[in-house]
Amino acid sequence: MTSVENPLASQVPLIARMQSQVQTWEAVADGRALFLGCYQLMTRNMFAALAAHEFSDRIWVDRLLHRFADYYFDALAFYERDPAAAPAVWRMAHDAARRRETAALRKVLLGVNAHINYDLVLTVAELLQPEWPDLGPAQRAARQADHEHVNNVIGRTVDAVQDQILDPAMPLMDLFDRLLGPLDELLISRAIAGWRHAVWRNAVALIETTGAESRRRLIARVETEALALGRQIGT
Repeated sequence: MTSVENPLASQVPLIARMQSQVQTWEAVADGRALFLGCYQLMTRNMFAALAAHEFSDRIWVDRLLHRFADYYFDALAFYERDPAAAPAVWRMAHDAARRRETAALRKVLLGVNAHINYDLVLTVAELLQPEWPDLGPAQRAARQADHEHVNNVIGRTVDAVQDQILDPAMPLMDLFDRLLGPLDELLISRAIAGWRHAVWRNAVALIETTGAESRRRLIARVETEALALGRQIGT
């Protein structure tokens, strides 16, 4: 049985890689474990959604999940060798996460910002580029629907992220959560859904942009916007 026929099988190496890195960072109190712990939860839930046939094209979404993770680990490898070589938005996220004074929620949101507003644009564009000219309107709409359905999985994951990742790191978040009930999770889910809507728009713009210099400028603009959002989140 292939990993596509059984999507849960394809998660094993990726989840193990994430878990190993989380444990390495937790052992030395490296704050980058917070975002990766959240990302691991989300990835597990995405594989479960694949197994539950929640997406119209499980093969495409499975490829997207793995390529998306490649972008995260590639940026991390660049940062570990030479921080200046990493994408600037990831340099911001990693630098902030390593500082003890940075609030746990900010550490997570800066990672989410870098991975969604920068990495995901490049990932979606990379996967769509070869097939885009041959996709009819209905097929393009189906691709976008699968992209948008991820928002539902995120919504189901946010509460677990708060309970399992953020509350232990920020005990006051537990009180905040009890006071606001589901409101805080709803606000975070809506913010991320808005980001991901912009991701699709930027990815399609990148696909339809011709010329290496024009594409370079568009990618630079995407990162500049992610950096500006990162500064709003705060470090």
